[in-house]
Amino acid sequence: MNVLVCGGAGYIGSHMVKLLQLQGHSPIVFDNLSTGHEEAVPPELLVLGDLRDKSSLRRVLAEHSFDAVMHFAAKSIVPESVAEPAAYYENNVVGTLNLLEAMREEGIQRFVFSSTAAVYGNPVAGTGSSLIDEQHSLAPLNPYGRSKLQVEQALQDYAQAYGFRSVTFRYFNAAGADPSGDLGESHDPETHLIPNTLKAILGTGPQLKVFGDDYETPDGTCVRDYIHVNDLADAHLRALIHMRENEGAHVFNLGNGLGFSVKEVLNAAAEVTGREVPHEMAPRRAGDAAVLVADSAKAREVLGWAPEFTDVRQIIETAWRWHNDQRF
Repeated sequence: MNVLVCGGAGYIGSHMVKLLQLQGHSPIVFDNLSTGHEEAVPPELLVLGDLRDKSSLRRVLAEHSFDAVMHFAAKSIVPESVAEPAAYYENNVVGTLNLLEAMREEGIQRFVFSSTAAVYGNPVAGTGSSLIDEQHSLAPLNPYGRSKLQVEQALQDYAQAYGFRSVTFRYFNAAGADPSGDLGESHDPETHLIPNTLKAILGTGPQLKVFGDDYETPDGTCVRDYIHVNDLADAHLRALIHMRENEGAHVFNLGNGLGFSVKEVLNAAAEVTGREVPHEMAPRRAGDAAVLVADSAKAREVLGWAPEFTDVRQIIETAWRWHNDQRF
């Protein structure tokens, strides 16, 4: 298939582009490189452009005969979204609507959307369950989560009104790197636990802060679900097949289904690298739930998807390979 990958020079998008090529598909990357990296994709595939620029969108869609579009491009830093909500709604909502309308003009009817577990807000509170499935109430706590939920709602409306087919994936904690070491996670600023842990070990980042050790978990630290970036990409590939055979707007959680505490991540990193993690304890952060773990049964049953990387040590090993020889 010919696939437009918006945000294909970013962390998850670049891994998707590599997998599409390996599987014989023909991707084109559309990226403004605001957070992506030119070095992450083959130069012949990259088209510079911005979702907020309708003319550049129409041009790239008109110049290629695309079968589907995958959309990874988004602003995604929660504190920044609170401080600058206008930028998040403009980029994440208006930009996506521009893309959907340009697709409609070209008759492209298949769309894979990267959403987030942030649409659930703090779903554990009052539910009595630590596993989050797609039926949990949607109550995002910040403009980032709300911007993603608005697009999800638009996709439901587009399916009903225009016969538009879509698959939305709600990610939990994307982590790891391509096992080859060619691609990995490179954000500025970096906000994710595993890369910040490895940066602290390497001395390329500050000492790690562990926010709270008095939660109702086995070791007192927060428990989270870490899903390998290649497993995310595999699910997106399966979404292309799913949309060929199924109408409507479909939503799936993507997570490992296993929870690992902050201390377990630090211990695993020390085991993988042979070095202790420089860290200090800090007070809890407001809004952090004790346990957030995905129920991804729907993706397993409907898409036939299952994560290959199920142990946090495996995930850290791939990330460590990347960070030891980081090129961008």
